[in-house]
Order: sequence, then structure tokens, then C-alpha cells
Amino acid sequence: MYARTLIFLLLYLLAACSEAPGDRPANVSTARVAADNEPHNWLVHGRNYAEQRFSPLNQIDAGNVAQLGLAWYLDFGTDRGLEATPVVVDGIMYVSAAWNIVHAIDAATGELLWRYDPQVSRAWVAANSCCDAVSRGVAVWEGKVVSATLDGRLFALDARDGSLLWSALTIDASKPYTITGAPRVVKGKVIIGNSGADYGVRGYVSAYDASSGELAWRFYTVPGDPAKPQESPALEMAVKTWSGDEWHKTGGGGTAWNSMAFDPDLNLLYFGVGNGTPWSRELRSPGGGDNLFLSSLVAVNPDTGEYVWHYQTTPGESWNYSAVESMVLTEFVIDDELRKVLIQAPKNGFFYVLDRATGELISAEKYIPLNWASHVDMATGRPVEYPYAHYINEGRLIVPGASGGHSWHPMAYSPVTGLAYIPALSVPGYYNHDGSYSHKPGFQNTGIEEGVMDFRALNPQGERQKIRFGVRLLAWDPQTQTERWAVEHGDLGGGTLATAGNLVFQGLGSGEFVAYTADTGTKLWSFNNATTTLAGPVSYAVDDEQYIAVLAGRGGGSGLVGGPTAKRWQGVANENRVLVFKLDGKATLPAPRTVARDVSIPAAMQSQADDNERVERGKHLYQQYCYGCHGLETMAGGVLPDLRFADEQTFNEWEAIVVGGGRADRGMRSFAAVMNNDDALAIRAYVIERAKRLQ
Repeated sequence: MYARTLIFLLLYLLAACSEAPGDRPANVSTARVAADNEPHNWLVHGRNYAEQRFSPLNQIDAGNVAQLGLAWYLDFGTDRGLEATPVVVDGIMYVSAAWNIVHAIDAATGELLWRYDPQVSRAWVAANSCCDAVSRGVAVWEGKVVSATLDGRLFALDARDGSLLWSALTIDASKPYTITGAPRVVKGKVIIGNSGADYGVRGYVSAYDASSGELAWRFYTVPGDPAKPQESPALEMAVKTWSGDEWHKTGGGGTAWNSMAFDPDLNLLYFGVGNGTPWSRELRSPGGGDNLFLSSLVAVNPDTGEYVWHYQTTPGESWNYSAVESMVLTEFVIDDELRKVLIQAPKNGFFYVLDRATGELISAEKYIPLNWASHVDMATGRPVEYPYAHYINEGRLIVPGASGGHSWHPMAYSPVTGLAYIPALSVPGYYNHDGSYSHKPGFQNTGIEEGVMDFRALNPQGERQKIRFGVRLLAWDPQTQTERWAVEHGDLGGGTLATAGNLVFQGLGSGEFVAYTADTGTKLWSFNNATTTLAGPVSYAVDDEQYIAVLAGRGGGSGLVGGPTAKRWQGVANENRVLVFKLDGKATLPAPRTVARDVSIPAAMQSQADDNERVERGKHLYQQYCYGCHGLETMAGGVLPDLRFADEQTFNEWEAIVVGGGRADRGMRSFAAVMNNDDALAIRAYVIERAKRLQ
């Protein structure tokens, strides 16, 4: 019997060795992920259910990282933002690129094994997506690759060949939902949220059977019509924290568009909830109230979706302070007791440590300078807001602004150093409303004047104040709630990866991909990726060789709006690639491609720049409707067209494009619902005025 067993094992191993990479079964399961004993793999979005983004591999370390070189790269053939984290299972990398196109790649050689294009509607994305055609990744489960689309579908592919196994529509297609987040699979259920809060939707998290695509349960994060019974006891509790009779008609917001984590021992699924619609509570819920479950961390039973606990980081959320940023599960000793905790650095600028069994607040401290609240009251768990922080009838300059102290860019945590590595921001936002808001179906409904930054505005203490802009890689000690070290950046900072080799990796808006020492923040190595690199890196091993991988491609919300990144990448083509590094890697990237930048204003239109009144009206309309895609002050971020360099045909067909929807099939929506031809021509006059400055 013993000999027969040995023969069987030898035959099994020989068969496994003879498998082609695409034939490997990708048998990821709850037990396999929970065991967390495969350092060579990156089985789920954050490598483990705790979402720590820490690799135990140490072949690449602080002593030899200077020898790191490009092992291989693969071009995706798209030119939009890349935000996905690859999943690597037994030598195969699975990753989604722009437009939710899924790729399976030999992780050692870069050979493309298969590619699946779900044919996302460009018109849907143009009309309903705030922040580019991005995706944050896929999940792999029992031979399937599961992904979601910007137009609201969830689908499963055969991991061997990329053939479609099932597809499910997760949204009401009459409403402006999108999906940008990566699905997670827990105990055979695919967990997925959605996006679209700013457009006016009602957020929820859904669980689908991973085998069939059938809906198992749904947890709404915002209550429904208060005149009707709610879907659960949790929502019966939540509806009492809302007021007025309008918010439920447009959904209220609260989409769960990014972070999740899972504790197999407690059998708790955690997810973060986003901001409200419109942003100001005075407009959304004029009688006050905390507006649950906006800006909250919520724990549910993954088998049933039943509510267990919540913690609201920003009651009465009014600043786009979502709580969907990376959440990490870990444990450390507090008052001589080992505590299982959940840590998070959400947008509002406070770093939270919670008991992950009960949701009890253990500590909360500022991780960036901020001026909307002084501290978190430990007795109530609520932030203590400064006077006038709600900005009604008088504009306020508030830190952090809508981009938050930390956004979607993944945070890593090292159990070796005990530090969290945060892509931190300190950028102010201008907030103002006069109470005259009215909902605009099909458009962003923040309730504030878009594209405006009034540095003359007072801060919430009623004072004029110099605002220090900052982008940093911040190493934060969650146990002592103190900064250990920080690296200042002059551009955007991307997601982070920590490794057992005493390293932290991060991509930058400048195009650098950088390695720092995890304990001190010393810069040891960098590589020029020739484009913005903001996605979360991963590390894996094949045949005992360690690799570091990251996606590179400009875009996303900040990439479209512009700023320093826009200036840096003017005239450079936006490449979309996965880049993979190893010690002594010898591959090289091709030279960056240039993009023609000729000002082509038709002669008959040149004088339009001299019509000051029309130009000023066009500027106002541009700030309301155009800057989010085409850049502040018409300086695009190198992703979508910079209108200053439009060709003559575009200038001549301006009204047909902007109002008539003449390029909807290319992702340019119609604005007929909010402007007429004269409005469109006023915007054209403003663009021409800006273009003439370049002549």
C-alpha cells in the first residue's frame, strides 16, 4: 500500500511538471487562502484575507535590490488608467487592464496565454464613470477567474482558456452605477460592490454564488424610502439617522467601491462605505443626522449578509470623506492584551485602530495635518469638528479636500516592522454651497462648484491660512499612532508593497518605481517606467526566483484632472503595461512615443478668444462639466484629448460632438441635458483662448 501511494505521488508530480502553464487548474479555495502558507503565490487581492499586501519572500532584499532589473513586460494595447493588482497562482498571472479586459500571463516569461474582452460600453462609461475606464483587479477561485465590468456585470471565466462560464448583471441599468473595485471570493461567494455615488445611486454590497452566478444576498448601505419597510433590521436602525424627504429619491450614495477584508476565525466580512450624494449633509439630509452607513466600516456574516457591527468614521459626512480605503487585519499587544484589530487610514485624515470582533474604537489619531476636526473623542468615537466646517453659505478651504488624506492607492502593512505604509496626501479642497442645489440626472451631483479652488477662502476656524500641499509615503506605527518616517514626493504616490526583505515598493506619478528600506525609508533603487505608475505592486516566485510586478499606465481620477502629472507627460503617449522585475533582469523598455501637439484653430475662429464675456462663461461651464476628463484650465492629464490641440474637424463639429453626441461611440458623451449649442460654443471660445496662448 505504501509503495502504491509513493508511485501515485510520483506520477502526480510528473504530471504536474508536464502541464503547460495554461492547463494549471488555479484551485484557490477558502482553506488555501486562510492557511497563508504559500509565499510564492499572490492568491487574492491583498495577498491574504487580511489584505496586508506583505510578501514573506526575501530573496530580493535591502542588500541586493540595487541589482533589480526588468525581467519582462507585456503591453496591453490600451491607453487609459491602470489601477489593478495582479493575482498570481502557481506561475500564472491573472490581471485586468483598462476596459476590464482580463489577461492570463505566464508569470516567469511574460507570454500571453489568453485575453478576454468583455466589450464594455464606451458610451456607458462616458456617461456614468467619474474616474476613467479603470479596474482594480480580478479574483481567482476553483478554476475560475472572476471579474466585474464598468457597466455593472460580474462574470466568471475558465482559468485554463478564458472562456466565459457565467455572467450576471449586478445593477439596475436605469441608474448610473459602475463597478471599479476588485471582487473578493469568500466561502464560495463572490463579493462585489459598486460605484456611482456622486451621480446619485443607492449603494450596496452583493454576494453571488461563485459556481453559478446566482445572487445569494445583498446588503444595502443606505436605507430606502423611509415611508416603506426597510430590507433589514440594520436599515431600520439606519433610516432613523436620515432626515428630509428627498435623499431616497436619488439614492443617497454610500457605494462600497474598493476595500474589503475577511476574518475566517470570526467569520466576518468587512467592507468600507463611501460618501453621500450630494456631499453636504445640509443638502442631503437637511434636518441633520449621522446618515448611516455613509463613511463607515461595516462587518457582516459572509454566509448571509447579516449585519454584525459598524463604525462610522465621519458622521454626517459632508466632504467626500469615504471609508473605502485599504483596511488591514492584524494583531498587537495593547495594555498587556493581544488584540485582533482592523486598521485603516481613510480619507478624513485620522488613522483608526478598531477591535475587529466588536468594532470598538481602540485609538484614532491624525496621520496628516487637517483642519476640519480637532480630534476624535474616545468616549463617543466621533470626530470633534471645528466651527463652520459644514461650509453652508460661505466657502471654506478644508484639508484634506475631496482627494482625502489617502485614496484608493493600496496601503501595505508589514508584520515584521509593525508599520503601515500609506500613500498619503495633504491637498486642500474648496467647498461651498448656498442651498440652491437641484439634482441633475446623469451628471455628478456633488452640490459644490466643480473645478474651483479659492485660496482666499477661510478655513473652518474662520481664519486665512497658508496651506501646505503634500504627497508623501508615510510609515505609520498603528500601535503607538505615530509617524516613524516619511518620504516627500513632488508628484502622485501610488500603492505600496512591503516584503520580508526589509523593502517597500511604490510607483509614482513621475514614472519612477522605487524601493525603500521598510524600517527607515532610505531610497535604494528606482526604475523609470516612462508613465505614471499608481497601481498596487505584488511579489511572487516561480522556480525559486522572486519577482516584483506592477501595472503602469496614466489615468484614473487624478490622472484625468491634470496638475503636475499633466505637465510632466505633455506630448508623451500613454502606454499600458505590466512590468516585472527580478535580480539581474536584462530586459529594456522601448523609447517613449511622442504625440503630435499642433494648435489647429480655424482662421475664422481665432477672434473668438477676444470675446471676454463669452470666454468667461465658457470657462465657468468648462469647470462645471469638462475639467474632470480634459483637465484643469484645459491642460489634460495625458490620457484623454487635450482640447487645446484639437484638429480643425473637431473645432468645426464642436456643437455636434458636445451637444449632439457625435462621438458617443468613442466615449464622449452628449451634454444636451445641461447645455445648448450656444453653451457649447462658449466652451469652445474658452478653449480657443487657452490654445492661442501656445501660439
